[in-house]
Amino acid sequence: MNEDEFRRLCEFIYRRTGMVFTEAKRYYVERRMADRMLATGSTSFASYFARLRSDVRGEVEQFINAFTVNETYFYREDHQLQCLSADLLPRRILRPRANKTIRIWSVPCSTGEEPYSIAIWLLENWPQADAYEIEILGSDIDTRVLDAARAGLFGRRALMRLSADLIAKYFEQTDAEHWRLIDDLRQSISFSPVNLVEAAETRAHGAFDVIFCRNVLIYFDDASRRTAAENLYENLLPGGFICLGHSESMSRISPLFDVCRYSDAIVYQRPMERADG
Repeated sequence: MNEDEFRRLCEFIYRRTGMVFTEAKRYYVERRMADRMLATGSTSFASYFARLRSDVRGEVEQFINAFTVNETYFYREDHQLQCLSADLLPRRILRPRANKTIRIWSVPCSTGEEPYSIAIWLLENWPQADAYEIEILGSDIDTRVLDAARAGLFGRRALMRLSADLIAKYFEQTDAEHWRLIDDLRQSISFSPVNLVEAAETRAHGAFDVIFCRNVLIYFDDASRRTAAENLYENLLPGGFICLGHSESMSRISPLFDVCRYSDAIVYQRPMERADG
């Protein structure tokens, strides 16, 4: 792949996903490009790129899937889960609401460890869980990981932060190295695809009390981060919260959110007054 081809491919990825790949990531990009060329039988960059731009047999989806990062495990950054049950949800249920529904969005959700972790944590640590209808949605741009999330089958590494008691309670061992979530838990979580920089896709998922959007905005440039932040803002109910990764700061991305500092985590809130204005 020459310089012009690399530039054109990175521009295509950026327009479709908001993710930025520079020369430092050239090997990463070329390896995934080579895999897709081999899978489609393309013999040159020109032939593959034409196929990609024409989206032959849904190639854009397969191409984007090849570029996503899906390293995760259960109870990752569990200090935010503690904040969710101790601070965020108690504040949300103090707000007047028309029903007993709490909506939580995990985006990107990868292979499902995060939304399932949220469900397990609330069942174990939030006494009011039985009094509310809790809707948890997991979304990702990568359709392959959504299929894996729905299947609910996990290896030993994904479960490394869970106690033996939790594993025995919520999983069924299928072989020496794999465990499947029990049916009730798998069926309680919904999954759907979304691209964070496409407003029409984010809006379609409705409004949430809490959004977990961890460790994805670091792959965007400033403009795409702002776009994603504005889209997520519209997906929060007035007074709703968003949780980012430990190395991310919404204050450096968008002025729309208020900073909320709790004992377990720093989170960001959609202000009530701006929603009412």
